[in-house]
Amino acid sequence: MCVRKIRSGLLAGLLLAAAAAAAAPDGEALYGRCLACHALRYDRVGPRHCGLAGRLAGSVPGFAYSAAMRDAGIVWQADTLDRFLAAPAAMVPGTTMTYAGIADPAERAALIDWLLAPAQAACR
Repeated sequence: MCVRKIRSGLLAGLLLAAAAAAAAPDGEALYGRCLACHALRYDRVGPRHCGLAGRLAGSVPGFAYSAAMRDAGIVWQADTLDRFLAAPAAMVPGTTMTYAGIADPAERAALIDWLLAPAQAACR
């Protein structure tokens, strides 16, 4: 009887862990939303994201930023990206980025983790 309870508990735990993993947002998949305007390695309508960690907002050479973004004084790191991605126009009034933002904190966190991962940071 005791072994059966342990097996049932282990199975339930494994099923819960699998369900949680399946429900966790995928940062790379979420980046698909960004691809309409951005790319990792080259500029498009928006600037490239390669090397984003620690970069001063509005500082990619040759990209035509809005004055608001150039003058924002933001350094991109997890906390500033989280605030910006939640509501870009609220954080940088006058930005030309027209994306409304990502309301879900778990989705923002997954995207930020993916953007700041070494593989994306080293794509320069």
